[in-house]
Amino acid sequence: MTMKRILTGDRPTGRLHIGHYVGSLSNRVKLQHDYDTFIEIADIQALTTHFERPELISDSIMQVAIDNLSVGLDPEKVTLFLQSQIPSIAELTIFYSMFVTMNTLRHNPTVKTEAAQYGYDDMTYGFIGYPVSQAADITFCNADLVPVGEDQKPHIELARKLVRRFNDLYCGDTPLIKEPEIKLSEFPRLAGLDGNAKMGKSLGNAIYLSDTPETVKEKVSKAVTDPSRIRATDPGHPDICVVNKYHAVFTPDEHEDICERCKAGTIGCVACKKRLTQSLNDLLHSANAARITKPISTTCATSSARATPTPTRSATRTSRRSRKPCISTSAECRHERTLHRPRGHRRQRQGHAARAPR
Repeated sequence: MTMKRILTGDRPTGRLHIGHYVGSLSNRVKLQHDYDTFIEIADIQALTTHFERPELISDSIMQVAIDNLSVGLDPEKVTLFLQSQIPSIAELTIFYSMFVTMNTLRHNPTVKTEAAQYGYDDMTYGFIGYPVSQAADITFCNADLVPVGEDQKPHIELARKLVRRFNDLYCGDTPLIKEPEIKLSEFPRLAGLDGNAKMGKSLGNAIYLSDTPETVKEKVSKAVTDPSRIRATDPGHPDICVVNKYHAVFTPDEHEDICERCKAGTIGCVACKKRLTQSLNDLLHSANAARITKPISTTCATSSARATPTPTRSATRTSRRSRKPCISTSAECRHERTLHRPRGHRRQRQGHAARAPR
């Protein structure tokens, strides 16, 4: 039986943190055995907020790929690909943009929240329209399921509307594109260490998957707790404590007991943070070990995927022309090594023609 397909991904704007792990990465690891899994490194979408820092995007591509693999994604089972190397995504973005209205995009709650976060009073065309690009990301390969955090729900709903509109306009009684379903994480959003509702790379309130044990300890020690607790023996209010919220996720077997001891004043904030630090470092230990034992190669050429509706499982590779890494996961390159050449250009290597799309 053919497996259903999932698609999710990350913007390469820096290292991934435990909020990404809770919101999406942990789901990817579980689902990779039962679904045909596609992981996108969304470098074009990263330009919507970091167009003045292209070097950050370029430097983060491999880091984000490594972060994904380090938490348990199997490169023999998943396909990692670079958004900018798939022309069909750009094409679908243009098609969708023809029948989505500006009012729809302006009223997207996630767009409004992120605009406020970045201080955008006047949003660029690329920023306000990035949910359209995201819909193309999801649907170019006909993904059945999208495992994401809660903040991405409005984008998936928009993608579903665009798919219905596209099928109604152009496909008659036989829909061409599937309506993707959303799968939320059990803990869809993780608060920042500073008490902010969201942990974010740009907010300075994150613990990264690549952080050392010493760094984790230092960051947890500064996490916001119950401000009314002056002494360790004072009764606490775990429902307003960020550290307690982390215990619910990372120390679930002890969470109820920690709450009761906090309320009774039999465990102080320092001891509570120490236990959380241990839990987080236990989680990150295997991930950081994987970074050392499973390096990524970047020796093969990139794939144009010009006529392919889905990215191919070729090896991690780098474009000879742009030198931009393109991530994928098989042991051998399935496409020609000369990339981005003009139409009609003679193949430089005889007998290494691109395979037909699957």
